[in-house]
Amino acid sequence: MRLRPTRFGVAFLGLVVLTLIGCINYGLSLGYGLTFLLGGVWTVTAAQATRLARTLHLTLRAPDEGAAGRACGLPVTLHQEGAAVTARVQGRVGRARAALTLDLPAGGSASGTLAFPPLPRGRHRLEDVEVSAFDALGLWAASLPVPGSPEWLVPPAPEANAPAPPTLAAGRGEEGSRVAGQEDFAGLRPYVPGDAPRLISWRHTARTGALVTREFDAPAGQAWALDWDETRGAGDEEARLSRLAAWVTAAQAAGVPFRFSLPGTVQPVAAGEAQVRAARRALALYGAPPTAPQASVAVTRPPLPGPALRFSLLALAAALLPLFLRQPVWNTALVGGVLLYTGLRTQASGRLPPLPGALLLLLALLGGLGLNAAYGTLLGAEAGTALLALLTALKAAETRTVRDARLLGLLGLFLTSTHFFLDQGPLTAGHSVLASGLLLAAAARWVSPAETAPSSPLWPRARLGVTGRLLVLALPLAGLLFALFPRPDGPLWQLPVRQSATTGLADEISAGEYSDLAQSGAVAFRADFSGALPPPEERYWRGPVYETYDGLRWGQVRGAFYPADVRPLAGAPTWSYTLTLEPNGKPWLLTLDVPVQPAPGTGLTGAFQSFTPRPSGARTRSAWQSRPARLGVGDRPERLEFNLQLPSAPQARNPRARALAASWRTLAPEARVRSALRHFAEGNFAYTLSPPTLPEVNRIDAFLFGTRQGFCEHYASAFTFLMRAAGVPARIVGGYQGGEINPNGDYLIVRQRDAHAWTEVWLAGQGWVRVDPTAATAPARVRADLPTALARPGATTPGERTALDALRLRFDALQNSWNIWVVGYDGAQQRSLLARLGVREVGSPTYLLGVAGLAGLALLPALLAMRRAALPQDPARRALAELAQRLGLPRAPGETAGAYAERAARQFPAQAERLDRVARQFNALRYGPAPSAQAQRELEREVRAVRRRER
Repeated sequence: MRLRPTRFGVAFLGLVVLTLIGCINYGLSLGYGLTFLLGGVWTVTAAQATRLARTLHLTLRAPDEGAAGRACGLPVTLHQEGAAVTARVQGRVGRARAALTLDLPAGGSASGTLAFPPLPRGRHRLEDVEVSAFDALGLWAASLPVPGSPEWLVPPAPEANAPAPPTLAAGRGEEGSRVAGQEDFAGLRPYVPGDAPRLISWRHTARTGALVTREFDAPAGQAWALDWDETRGAGDEEARLSRLAAWVTAAQAAGVPFRFSLPGTVQPVAAGEAQVRAARRALALYGAPPTAPQASVAVTRPPLPGPALRFSLLALAAALLPLFLRQPVWNTALVGGVLLYTGLRTQASGRLPPLPGALLLLLALLGGLGLNAAYGTLLGAEAGTALLALLTALKAAETRTVRDARLLGLLGLFLTSTHFFLDQGPLTAGHSVLASGLLLAAAARWVSPAETAPSSPLWPRARLGVTGRLLVLALPLAGLLFALFPRPDGPLWQLPVRQSATTGLADEISAGEYSDLAQSGAVAFRADFSGALPPPEERYWRGPVYETYDGLRWGQVRGAFYPADVRPLAGAPTWSYTLTLEPNGKPWLLTLDVPVQPAPGTGLTGAFQSFTPRPSGARTRSAWQSRPARLGVGDRPERLEFNLQLPSAPQARNPRARALAASWRTLAPEARVRSALRHFAEGNFAYTLSPPTLPEVNRIDAFLFGTRQGFCEHYASAFTFLMRAAGVPARIVGGYQGGEINPNGDYLIVRQRDAHAWTEVWLAGQGWVRVDPTAATAPARVRADLPTALARPGATTPGERTALDALRLRFDALQNSWNIWVVGYDGAQQRSLLARLGVREVGSPTYLLGVAGLAGLALLPALLAMRRAALPQDPARRALAELAQRLGLPRAPGETAGAYAERAARQFPAQAERLDRVARQFNALRYGPAPSAQAQRELEREVRAVRRRER
């Protein structure tokens, strides 16, 4: 048996390898799962094709008598007793090849004709005959060679309008001589193979038991003389042979006896089928037969069947559904419109014209320009997938062949894998499995000729069921590879996946930035502590640090000053936690003040801001240790001077705020800080998400002495201005404060609405000290949560949770577990798992042997399922098939149980008695009046008692 992937199977494997490389480079854990699931399907279908091929039996017959120059067809019959299968028979005659694809029902047969182009005169033999079984998806072809190919002769084509053949003159023999003919009975002779059944004397045969043939004769003058010499005027050698062929055909039709002669061959006068057959054989083999001309055969492609193509379009639309919800509306309308028009064309039976190629090219160009304008690039995850979706839809519009339809399925699978760039949640995982199942079912429809028939249903439940079973059988191998396939800690190459901005902290802030974030309940990150959680007043998650101010916006310093000066406090607690950060496309990381053991691949700026040099567009997990410390005690004077600067523009001078701050300059720095905080606590300030709009001129004055309503960025901005004006170095720190404890997993959920801004002031001997002016107005913002701070600013505990809150937290716990064990499964977790299993490193001999052994166990359910499916559906026939397997002696197609038992007994005489009992029990069970379960069990017991053939 020869097992090889089809062209579609090779392309499918290429897709699996391509997606695997992408998952490795971009760390798409869920992408690994889908890739290994598809790889498992590719492997399982190989076993399916192998099993199905072993159940096939081929019967070939020589073609009916033809002639040179005429099309030749070999009758083919395929039989099998297992599950339904699509099979192909192919062979070669000379240089001409032919193939025939048949659909075999479960336990049934199918027949067809292996058609060859016109063959030249001579002897021909069907060579290189193969029968191949395809798996349900057409990924593999398992081929078996077929011995004993038929051989036949092709005589020359009879000449059209040939002259009348010459008659054998009576004078050439004795007077009154007679020759074989059809007029008068001449006697009986022994039967010769080839004699016509109508000439056999059946009465004599019944009396004696011997076949005899009746002979007739006629006057010699009525016979024809079909001699080579009589064809001189016909032309070349082949023309003369064609004339003789025409005369033989005429003699056969008229029933006239004839004499036949060729150089080196003479047949005496005779009549009948044997005489005709001998003459045609001599004509076919005379001399050197001509070489077959290379005739060009025009291949006409029928239109693709509507239901199959519509189902492929439906599966493709299902795969594109998440993209429809993310890309621009106009691109969704364009893609959906093209797919809908293409589907309507298949329904309209030619009434709708195809989209012109020039129009498709124009749509691709305009779509690319529009997406580039919308995203600013065509290389990002969102822009790239949107462009690929458009191109795939345009490809669907020009689909003309089965190869094009299969390509649509591969493109749909690739697009399904790109969803993981944007989300790796459970819903995306479920959608990817569902979309893959539909796309594979669509691919399965292009394997079988019956499935592509015009009458095939739009919704192929059988194909969906088969595809679903394949996915289930591939799950064990996919799970094994997901857990044990090597996962590198870094990408293969540096090619960042750009994507549009997501909700999160900004590079610059002004009044209103953080209050906008407070409207979002999206998760920013989760923190899972290995010990006790820090108290609420210490849950400040440090992010970007804003040190420049132009009167309207605060920005970050672009450039490094010097290494961070961190001095941990003696006796302060150390908090160990794992941070699961949602994708935000930013380089900063959110950590507690201040990390004493940064995660691998991260750093700490001079402003004590944790960062990663390569921001990721995917969810990331990292382990941290933080501890309260003195920050920047020894900061350089130039750095401190920089954090005293205020804008000099007239519209940003804020004279009233400067005057207030100047009144504190006689105080110690700590007293200046306390004075500013007292101003906020006693100045009738209000904490709100919807403060009045502040003017662009003297904005700080307008807030401090006018509106007195704001969110955290209003207070942090005004406080930092006052401190700088009072001669205290100050800056704004952005990040998140607080978090919600989830009792279902004892971890902290920090949402976008927890975004917060506070101030850091530099005090001699203490360094940078955190000061939160918002807490002076709304203590609940730090001690409770945002909703409590808005409703009861002075509260110290959060409000009671409702039943809906409890349900939401339980769902978030499931999401967190998914993130840890599926999305966050990486090389470190894999190495930890292998260490618990006693494997030291990936790639070691123990690792390789273990993976090989476990892979065999993972494939065992699939192998058993395929073996069972290949057995006959009928229990009695299944027992007979098991008998053939035990003996290693296949049954011939159509061979009865009794005949098979006799043949097997001759080869295994020691088991003849048992084989006879098996045959009798089978016949009683199959053809008896009342078959019972007991009889079936007895048959199976007898079969199991047959000794296996020693190999």
